[in-house]
Amino acid sequence: MFVLVELKDTVRIPPSSFKYKLNNVVSDELNQKLANKVYKDVGLCITLHDITKIEESYIFPGDGASHTKVTFRFIVFRPWMEEILIGKIRSCSPEGVHVTLGFFEDIIIPPYKLQHPSRFDQMEQVWVWIYKTEDGQTHDLFMDAGEVIRFRVVKEIFTEAPLPSSQTNESQDMSKKPEANNVAPYVLHGSIDEPGLGLLTWWQNT
Repeated sequence: MFVLVELKDTVRIPPSSFKYKLNNVVSDELNQKLANKVYKDVGLCITLHDITKIEESYIFPGDGASHTKVTFRFIVFRPWMEEILIGKIRSCSPEGVHVTLGFFEDIIIPPYKLQHPSRFDQMEQVWVWIYKTEDGQTHDLFMDAGEVIRFRVVKEIFTEAPLPSSQTNESQDMSKKPEANNVAPYVLHGSIDEPGLGLLTWWQNT
């Protein structure tokens, strides 16, 4: 679920930070810049692990800050395919079951990856697994918000962030901005269509 990724970056250090230790300042700048942000094709950056190399610092004309090339390792959230995770149901919609891990919420289990057969209850706004017992009886098992759920990761999607519009375009395309801003940069698709997966309460007595 969590991996160490080696990255390189140029860190800008303002003059007000020159009085502090370089390693500490670089660490703070990297955490401020990357923590809780999605790095495309890498994952969700959590926190700096260590700095492996600090090169020479340069000060450019017209800029009193120093610029330092740094090689470092970051702890990143990026589960591997087929990994099984445990989260909580955040909500349900016709698009599927939305799951949160607490620190990451862009997880969806689409309808075709739910236990079969399942249906969406419009009144309750929940998905329901129509469970059939060995004697032929059926029971509705509701996937309520807040329930703990076990799922398998089956797909990941990275999306480029939309480029900011010019001032003129913003005034002309205000209706399109909210939709663009709601695009998640990193989305996981899950699956619960096999025994042992789904709500933990389903399997407590099996």
